[in-house]
Amino acid sequence: MFVWPVRVYYEDTDSGGVVYYANYLKFMERARTEWLRARGLEQDALLQEQRVMFAVRSLTVDYRRPARFNDLLVVNSRIVEAGGASFLFGQTIQRDASAEILCSARVRVACIDAETFRVRRVPRQLRETRGDCR
Repeated sequence: MFVWPVRVYYEDTDSGGVVYYANYLKFMERARTEWLRARGLEQDALLQEQRVMFAVRSLTVDYRRPARFNDLLVVNSRIVEAGGASFLFGQTIQRDASAEILCSARVRVACIDAETFRVRRVPRQLRETRGDCR
């Protein structure tokens, strides 16, 4: 399980001080980026050196409770399934103080060729590190 803290800023909320639904997806995206970074992989380097990008192929989200301005949240990310060209992440966002789950998602991320935008194999160094993420 990879854990990434997030603070809710005013810009993340609507006029009622509640996190706008699409911003939960941004929080999850940031956590997946930090998951890569924690494994010594930077997306810009993968793009420049190996011509590899990652794209969300599909996702399902369950919104349970609202997050509010100034809440400290935790995004939990884990690999549910690892294929040759994609990962299925299970992600939850919870309020840090109570551990109450606010939102959960299953996000399939595909590895794609930066020039052709076709699916391609996950780079070797990521395939070698994915086992420690389950």
